[in-house]
Amino acid sequence: MNSNPYMIAFGIVEIIFSQIPDFDQLWWLSIVAAVMSFTYSTIGLGLGIAKVAETGTIRGSLTGISVGTVTQTQKIWQSFQALGDIAFAYSYSLILVEIQDTLKAPPAESKTMKKATLISVGVTTLFYMLCGCMGYAAFGDLSPGNLLTGFGFYNPFWLLDIANAAIVIHLVGAYQVYCQPLFAFIEKSATERFPDSEFITKDIKIPIPGFRPYNLNLFRLVWRTIFVIITTLISMLLPFFNDIVGLLGALGFWPLTVYFPVEMYISQKKIPKWSTRWVCLQILSIACLFITIAAAAGSIAGVVLDLKSFKPFATVY
Repeated sequence: MNSNPYMIAFGIVEIIFSQIPDFDQLWWLSIVAAVMSFTYSTIGLGLGIAKVAETGTIRGSLTGISVGTVTQTQKIWQSFQALGDIAFAYSYSLILVEIQDTLKAPPAESKTMKKATLISVGVTTLFYMLCGCMGYAAFGDLSPGNLLTGFGFYNPFWLLDIANAAIVIHLVGAYQVYCQPLFAFIEKSATERFPDSEFITKDIKIPIPGFRPYNLNLFRLVWRTIFVIITTLISMLLPFFNDIVGLLGALGFWPLTVYFPVEMYISQKKIPKWSTRWVCLQILSIACLFITIAAAAGSIAGVVLDLKSFKPFATVY
């Protein structure tokens, strides 16, 4: 089936939600998105366990997909791409500071964030490991890229419908959480550069019965709408889920999740150059850089391969 109408509908929804002015006003949408994430993860895990119990066999192997189902070269590229997919799952460093800025003190925001990060990384790792392992155990070499949307499971239909609805709602919230810091940066820069422009700085109060008036800013309306339209068009041009997720994960992993935090830690703690701790941190950073390069290469190879059988806006993919 053609996915373009659904992408357009998703883009329209995001245009509406993108008019939420500030990051701190997304708390309710973030909570809904988190609940939806737990919902579809739990359903995917439960269906994987049920499939293994139904067949009575654990498919797959410790070495991954068999050579023959794919070529040796394809297996290498897909393994690299998988590293990017994993990296994408831990890309929250992009918005960590913005989240920390919304926390109340006392206790200190940094202490609260450290505790929240530890818990969230632990829970995320547990859920993703369980979902990945049980999904692979259920389908082996035939495992789809996305268990809930790749037609791995067919029954019960109503439960799959709930899971897929949860995925959509989660992505609506996730889009906003990740884009709002960018929105704020562009709008702040525009205000500083053109402080006398009413198009950029003027807010128009629109009364909403039962609620506070909504501050409509024309610049925010126009530029955020254009941004969502562009991202929607890119999604329609490159509708390759695992490849694009892997590429995004690879591009953001080393510079934002590893390099900058490591360098800031070294600077803050005043760690002497060439000391044991400094050398270990640099080895960690370089190792993650190699992982990023490999993941990006694997994802790009996947996109190139997919493009050979895909024609934008014409062929059903």
